This record gives sequence, C-alpha cells and structure tokens, in this order.
Amino acid sequence: MNVVDKTNTKPSSDDLSPQQKDAMKRWVETLFEEEMKKREAAHTPSMAIIATKGTLDMAYPPFILASTGAALGWDVSIFFTFYGLLLLKKDIDAKVSPLGNPAMPMKMPMGPKWLQDMNITLPNAIPSLVPGFESTATALMKKTFKNKGVATIEELRELSIEADVRMLACQMTVDVYGFKHSDFIEGCEYVGAATFLPEAQKADVTLFI
Repeated sequence: MNVVDKTNTKPSSDDLSPQQKDAMKRWVETLFEEEMKKREAAHTPSMAIIATKGTLDMAYPPFILASTGAALGWDVSIFFTFYGLLLLKKDIDAKVSPLGNPAMPMKMPMGPKWLQDMNITLPNAIPSLVPGFESTATALMKKTFKNKGVATIEELRELSIEADVRMLACQMTVDVYGFKHSDFIEGCEYVGAATFLPEAQKADVTLFI
C-alpha cells in the first residue's frame, strides 16, 4: 500500500478563500505598480529627429526641440538628410522663402509698433516676380528674431552640441551631392538609414521635420 506524504503537498489557488485571493491580487498589483515606477524613474527618455529641410524657417524646429530635450536630460539625436544636411555645414547660408508657403506672414522688424505687429501676407506671384525678394525676406526674419531675443541657428546648433545631442549626417546624401566630410562641422557621425532606423524605433519620441 502506498502512503502519501501530505506534508510536501503545495496549496493551490483553489484552497484559498475569496478574501485571500483578493488580498493576493492586491499584493501582486501593488508590487507590479512599484516595479513599473522604479523602471520609469530609472529610464532616460530619448528623442530621434529627422531633419530634411535646409531653409531658415525649417532650421529652427530641429535645433530648438533637440536643445530643449537635451536640457531636460533626454538622449537626443538628429538625422540630417537631403536638404537638411546643409544645416551641418560649417557656414550655414539658410534663407527663407515665402514662395510656396502662402501661410507664412511677413513681419516688419522696424517702424511703429502697429506696423511691426502686422502680419503681411503676400500672394505667391509677388515673391516670384520681385528680384532679391528671398534675400529681403531672410533679412527681415533674422532681424525680427533678433528683436525678439531668439538665438541664431548657429547658436542653437552649438547649444545642442554642448548638450551632447548626436549630429547624424546621412552618408548617402553626402555622396549624392558630392560633399566632403571636411565641409561639415566637427563631431558629426556619418551613418545610413539602416543605422538610424533601429535607433528611431527605440526612441520614446520620433519627429519628422
């Protein structure tokens, strides 16, 4: 006759009372919440930005967002591709063009306050017909930003670099447009899409600009 040793038998959930099951459920939920809070506190947020445009107005968003994210303690990288690659050149010659962007208002940085506060919208036909209009629009925008205390693109880029924002230059774009690494600022990393995409996939925030 076989003798069963009941002293080694483990209790199952069926042996627990409803009160005990509720208590165990609350304990597990509390333990899970505490563990998730620990992980969240130890996690460093990350942001991956794709910069594709080289005009003056579109040069601001990636550097503003990058420098702000880095100031918050985030890990930030910017992937500069196609015309966005021009923002990594040693000398930035970015211009702003109202042509094709009818929503962009023109601001007068001088004159009486009522004139400076006015948003001057121009039809696309005017910028295309007036010689030197793009240079004038660029000068007006730079002056307006300066009057408002907004940093220049070069200053924002330097702030981003000092805050350890990774500057990733698209090697394919470098090759396509015949650039040399010496054309760009120091500290750039030359990578391809296959290198950047896995990083963007893991980022908490991914932005296409």
